[in-house]
Amino acid sequence: MAQTFAEDQYGKKIDRCLTDTLIKFGGGLALGSVFSLLFFKRRAWPIIMGSGFGVGMAYTNCERSLNAK
Repeated sequence: MAQTFAEDQYGKKIDRCLTDTLIKFGGGLALGSVFSLLFFKRRAWPIIMGSGFGVGMAYTNCERSLNAK
């Protein structure tokens, strides 16, 4: 059985965090764009807000993942 080093585990957690951030940012951007186009007369704030929510959720998940034992 191969031994995994702590540095490798930390690197995998960081990779998962970056991937999660990109996915949630993209989802928030897409959802904000749809709401902006359909409901808010092409304003910028729904796009910014959706992206911010996505990054915030990813940050919380990463913080929880990195602080887990």
